Amino acid sequence: MGFTVEDFARSRAFYERALAPLGMTMFKGDGVSWGVFGTGAADAFFLWLGSIHPSYWSEAKGHRPGGAPMHVSFRAPSREAVDAFHAAALAAGGKDNGAPGPRGGLYQYYAAFVIDPDGNNVEAAVRTSG
Repeated sequence: MGFTVEDFARSRAFYERALAPLGMTMFKGDGVSWGVFGTGAADAFFLWLGSIHPSYWSEAKGHRPGGAPMHVSFRAPSREAVDAFHAAALAAGGKDNGAPGPRGGLYQYYAAFVIDPDGNNVEAAVRTSG
């Protein structure tokens, strides 16, 4: 998944801190205008962030950056990791959008939600049953 951000330095600082408890780091990028966050494993999910447009986007083909808010959810290995994600994201300047806790409904899971610097809803979750 990838999306553009208004200020890459600000978003990089936020995501480096928020995703560290989930075992994710920025493992590729120029570090100035774009970066890829994840575990670095070839078959793992990753998040591309940048203040530039990726080379595969073409306005002539109708591509354009999406606008906030978006929702992205990261799989956490444990409840403790969800708690740590939430605390780290808040310490990095995120805004609380749902404290860590059990969520019901169709799926049973434990999750926390924060708003990133661009207004996106970022979630860390772990399934608790089923």
